[in-house]
Amino acid sequence: MIRTTRVLAGALLTGLALLTGAGAAVADDPSASPSPGSSAEGSGPTEAGTTFRTATAIQQDQTATAGGSTGDYLYWVFPADAGQRATVKAKVTLPESATRHGASTWQVDVYDGLRRRQACMYGRQTGTAAADATAVELTCVLRTVRAWSEPWANDPLPGSYYVRLTVVDLPSADLGLPVRTEVEVTSAGQGGAGDVDGTLSEPLVPGVSSVGQATHDASSGSVPAAGEPEDGWASGWWTDRWLWTVGGGVLGAFAAVFGYSLTRGNGRPSRVPPGA
Repeated sequence: MIRTTRVLAGALLTGLALLTGAGAAVADDPSASPSPGSSAEGSGPTEAGTTFRTATAIQQDQTATAGGSTGDYLYWVFPADAGQRATVKAKVTLPESATRHGASTWQVDVYDGLRRRQACMYGRQTGTAAADATAVELTCVLRTVRAWSEPWANDPLPGSYYVRLTVVDLPSADLGLPVRTEVEVTSAGQGGAGDVDGTLSEPLVPGVSSVGQATHDASSGSVPAAGEPEDGWASGWWTDRWLWTVGGGVLGAFAAVFGYSLTRGNGRPSRVPPGA
């Protein structure tokens, strides 16, 4: 029984080590490394769209920059997959205070692939810059993207997400003044806590023509689709539920063998001493 216990304990530790190694291998996969245009190796796109259909495509962990005029609507689009909780950060560098006539209020909004506005869990979605401020920074932390949802729900689903940045209040005399913008999207995986039963057949990726990254196909009249994640949609098979599932199975097998050993030992007939 002691030998059986040692063998099963070793099998449990080996199984957990293999699963942990598999998770590390996925994390270290070169396909998951930042793209050449990511913030780790360089800047992202330097233009922004002015409508949903002309939104500039960016990848997560890229820093997109763009120049614009106060009063413009600036759009970017990025992919978000199941289990990710995206954080959108935007910074607006304002013109010289001597050219402005008062405070201005800026706002960042996020829409999903169906152009439904997604609420921010927390963050500074709207910010007011004083007349002498040099910049204003905004943040929107979205809810975790779900792999599947009821048709009537407004849950965030895998697919494209649009970022819209604009000024919502300012003196009319300041309309048209030049500004510089920066937008960055990051995300944190929620692991098994974000898993649900069911998946979408296809991500919500409507047609989008990206400034500087996609061109309109005049022959067919179609518009190229927005970029997908660098490692593909729902490509991350690893979640911490694998640990619980395999670990529970190994422990269940250990308990079964241990219980059988106890039962077998108690059921053996006692030996009768010689000469009794």
